[in-house]
Amino acid sequence: MSSLLRTPAVQELYLRDSWFYRILPSVKHKPFTAVPSGNLTENWNEVEPDPNQLRWLPFTIPKSTEKKVDFVAGLHTVCGAGDAKSRNGIGIHMYTCNTSMVDRCFNNSDGDFLIVPQQGEILITTEFGKMMVEPNEICVIQQGMRFSVDVFGETRGYILEVYGAHFELPDLGPIGANGLANPRDFLCPVAWYEDRKVATGYTVINKYQGKLFACQQDFSPFNVVAWHGNYTPYKYNLKNFMVINCVAFDHADPSIFTVLTAKSTRPGVAIADFVIFPPRWGVADHTFRPPYYHRNCMSEFMGLIHGHYEAKEEGFQPGGASLHSMMTPHGPDAECFEKNSTAELKPERVAEGTMAFMFESSFSMAVTKWGLQTCQRLDKSYYQCWEPLRSHFNPNWKPSKP
Repeated sequence: MSSLLRTPAVQELYLRDSWFYRILPSVKHKPFTAVPSGNLTENWNEVEPDPNQLRWLPFTIPKSTEKKVDFVAGLHTVCGAGDAKSRNGIGIHMYTCNTSMVDRCFNNSDGDFLIVPQQGEILITTEFGKMMVEPNEICVIQQGMRFSVDVFGETRGYILEVYGAHFELPDLGPIGANGLANPRDFLCPVAWYEDRKVATGYTVINKYQGKLFACQQDFSPFNVVAWHGNYTPYKYNLKNFMVINCVAFDHADPSIFTVLTAKSTRPGVAIADFVIFPPRWGVADHTFRPPYYHRNCMSEFMGLIHGHYEAKEEGFQPGGASLHSMMTPHGPDAECFEKNSTAELKPERVAEGTMAFMFESSFSMAVTKWGLQTCQRLDKSYYQCWEPLRSHFNPNWKPSKP
């Protein structure tokens, strides 16, 4: 595997490009033809909208003894909104696979992939070089970059796709120069190449306007001997996130946990944010410390890499997911509420051994037929986690005298 370099690709840049020195140009290929897209889709009208709180059990990984499934064949769209043609929107996908891509690669002409491995490391070969990405790391493959994925067993993860914008670091505002995800911790590949002929044909799969197309060529596309530029794939280890939290009372906005954002044309509004809930100290006084009950103008898709999410320690499992749509109420389950309403407010570690994350979007997302029906992982009892909530209101209560 190649070594990695620090990258400026996550910083706000007015010009993003890279220059390849390659053995043969990528234009040397047979014509593209349409191929089946499987469960990868941009059809947001397959089923009727569902405003309910939704939760999925861990998505099933196919057994290699039953069927060989590589990264592309294992892509499944859960939800999304917008349109790749108009360059405005998002898609959220799961990948579940068990075998490496052989003599085939993938590129996304529609947008960027932010990949979050959950089970199993993945070795990504790109035109820029190689990256090994493990659970608790993320990587971004930007629009148009060709890549192939090697896996080492049953593998699962999440993908956030954005059309029409690139991921970048959030504006830090009064935080200042340092904090959250620091640019120095993002890594990109060093050039690696193979000068390899493929007599039986090398397949290039292209996601274009929401559909898949394939073409044939007789050589490996990973023939870039050297490159320079700032438009690159990159990876980031979530353990390097510098957490900021409340140190007095009340809650800060969850935007303090933003790793990367894809901005919209409206100031302060994101097409999508990638937010994490890492291990940290909880010290707030006179405060209900878990996330509060709320409705908001964003759609929140959550996943769990490992551990137990503090607001729902039961039911929300690694490799599963939840979706709380725009203006749909949500918050801690009844057990979490009762436990934290009576807990002694002393400094404590929160989310130790856990990494939950959120894909948050200003779009009102539609769930696909695969997400609601075909995958058969929808937890239809999810609403019951709030059923035991009871009133604690006492009109005669008065605060104790100091």
